[in-house]
Amino acid sequence: MLLEGIFLPLTTPFRPEGRLYLPKLEYNVDRYSRTPAAGMHILGANGEADGLTDHEACEVLGTAIAAAAKEKVMIAGVGRESVFATLALVEAAAAAGYDAVSLGGPAFAQDGGMRLEVVTYFQAVADRSPLPVVLVSRDGRELGTELIGELAGHPQVIGVIDDSDRVGEIGAVTTGVSREVEVTTVFAAATGRMSRKGASGDFVSAASLGGGTALTVAAGPAIKTRRKKVGFQVLAGKTAGMLGAWENGAVGAVPRLGAAAPQACCEVFQAWKDQDPELARVKQERVLEVAGRMEGFGGVAWSKYGADWNGYFGGRVRLPLLGLTGEKRGELEEMLGGMRN
Repeated sequence: MLLEGIFLPLTTPFRPEGRLYLPKLEYNVDRYSRTPAAGMHILGANGEADGLTDHEACEVLGTAIAAAAKEKVMIAGVGRESVFATLALVEAAAAAGYDAVSLGGPAFAQDGGMRLEVVTYFQAVADRSPLPVVLVSRDGRELGTELIGELAGHPQVIGVIDDSDRVGEIGAVTTGVSREVEVTTVFAAATGRMSRKGASGDFVSAASLGGGTALTVAAGPAIKTRRKKVGFQVLAGKTAGMLGAWENGAVGAVPRLGAAAPQACCEVFQAWKDQDPELARVKQERVLEVAGRMEGFGGVAWSKYGADWNGYFGGRVRLPLLGLTGEKRGELEEMLGGMRN
């Protein structure tokens, strides 16, 4: 799977009493699908996944994928403390039609004396996963560069979301790792949902078009694809580090700010893709102050209120997390003032 561009880490909506608010999740996914983002990360950095039951996680994954545009790459956060529990979510994500799963280190990964257990955890999940696996290295559960290099050789491990500025180091330890991925004729990601049977039950064959692999798609124009060779794909995990990461070989980002201001994040990437580094720098500087708030302690509350302010549904965080005070809301509104969609 091609991981290139901005991936929005969605929030998980809750009702005032704390239950899931799935209709609002549908609303958000539909709106995010209309942005220039390459895809969405469900139950990622903003998803409050640690506070969900496994049943709730499956409900969130199913609701989000059903509302997403077929051209958006959908990544499901599936990390749990055991291989068994993680694989149960992997299977649910695969059945729902996700394009990849993301996997951060379990809590015991912080214990430097349990390296063998950590390696076993990742390899056991990747061995049985029907979907490509994206590693997640974040503050507090950072994966060592050596470990990333070792796991990059696994055929199912295609990339990493990294919160640090180690892109160059990761590139050095993953040199020589390359895979072919399926892309459209304009070199955008070809998602599995592009080939899914439609409700009408009718298929359109593209086999006669030639010049590439043809996806059989539900009623509508046939989609031609081709193969593209990519290396180990690194995505920046922090808004503030996006531009520096791309300059050092990263191919995209999963910025927490994306849930509140997706257009602003996409503009940074587009300027970079247009080979206008000065404009990209200006665009990134515009988001740095608010990004610092959302990527620190309690950042989910900032992301959710920012989403509310910009026309999405953020809603409340789930206890024991606390929402923003009126003073902090005013600060955030001021910082987001020029980022209306």
